[in-house]
Amino acid sequence: MGLHPFTIGLFAALAAGGVAFSVILQQPWVAAAGIALGFLGLLSIRIAQEWQRAVILRLGRFDRLKGPGFLVVVPFVETVPYWIDLRTITTPFTAEQTLTKDGVSVDVDAVLFWRVVDPKKAALEVENYRQAIAWSAQTALRDIIGETDLAEMLTGRQKIDNRLQEMIGQRTEPWGIKALSVEIRDVKIPVALQNVMSMQAQAERERQARVILGDSEVQVANKFHEAALSYTKNPVALHLRALNILLEGMKQNSTVVIVPSNAVETMGGVGAMAGVTSLAKEFAVPRLQEAAPRPEMKRPESS
Repeated sequence: MGLHPFTIGLFAALAAGGVAFSVILQQPWVAAAGIALGFLGLLSIRIAQEWQRAVILRLGRFDRLKGPGFLVVVPFVETVPYWIDLRTITTPFTAEQTLTKDGVSVDVDAVLFWRVVDPKKAALEVENYRQAIAWSAQTALRDIIGETDLAEMLTGRQKIDNRLQEMIGQRTEPWGIKALSVEIRDVKIPVALQNVMSMQAQAERERQARVILGDSEVQVANKFHEAALSYTKNPVALHLRALNILLEGMKQNSTVVIVPSNAVETMGGVGAMAGVTSLAKEFAVPRLQEAAPRPEMKRPESS
């Protein structure tokens, strides 16, 4: 923890005041006293920020926590070995070349969000709590990977995040540290396995497409079966359907429709003959008019 500008300014003010009074009073010891007081203030006065707590030891034993704001430390008797940050801290960690439960080597990147809830334990129970929590998180991540299949790791990240948070929290609780959340950022798998998984996904989509097509064929066949039963019970509807098919075919340009000679007799009745006659009048007459030769126009002879 560096010196605060306030303490540096106080030291400079006391030293300058001592020198000034020594010149005025013509007493050298006044300058020495001013410099000594400034140096004493430089060693004893500390400023803690709003998010900081100072761990103060007196003659090597824990005495108190101070902060935030202005605090005084007795020089040569009390020391401040740790300034504990109470804000939420992020720690990224990785697990490289780690085997999953089904024997796949993966690289996993994750980030841990944690906070110090007991500054005394964080300072006294572990040597370096930041490094300790980083190693603890990495070890927990390797343990989770070894207990999880690759498919579960790719699709169930939220469940793995919760398990990681619980494991890390159990390890860091004696240190006065609370694991707030864990998020897996990326799971990297070998390139060869990526290609195999891509082929598997493509084959699965093709299988689903074929199943959907087969279901569609079954539905169409069922509809045709229902239509056949309806036509069997109502021959007039079948004849009307045949006329409709014939009409649709004759609507196409440059299309020749050949109807067997017995097709009209199979339709039976005057209605069939009237329908065919109407179709002939509607489509045959305009085509005959188009095919008829046009008379030539003679130009008048000049006199």
